[in-house]
Amino acid sequence: MLQQPQEPQWTPVVQVQRPSRDLAGPWHSAAACRRDEAGLFFAPSQEPTAARLAREQAAKSVCARCPVLLECREHALVQPEPYGVWGGLTAAERRVVLSRRRRRDAAEAASPQARRIA
Repeated sequence: MLQQPQEPQWTPVVQVQRPSRDLAGPWHSAAACRRDEAGLFFAPSQEPTAARLAREQAAKSVCARCPVLLECREHALVQPEPYGVWGGLTAAERRVVLSRRRRRDAAEAASPQARRIA
């Protein structure tokens, strides 16, 4: 009996250190996370759910005291950053924000008021 070939497990590789062009911008040097362990903000492969939730909460607590939280968040939304906690949001939370923005933008573009203004 022939066995079905197993699909290889895909584990995303996260590059924690970014090239300097990605770090350009005055907000980055003031980020609270510059002093913290990068592993706090990015998940190790096959992290158990309870550990992931605890790690994400710890990362968000660093973000909560960050003076450039909004700049960081907007950077992660514009790029878009596919992994990690950025600006106090996880990747899943950022996908929700982006989805809402797209729906809002589509609704604004379709509204009669938006057509009259343009």
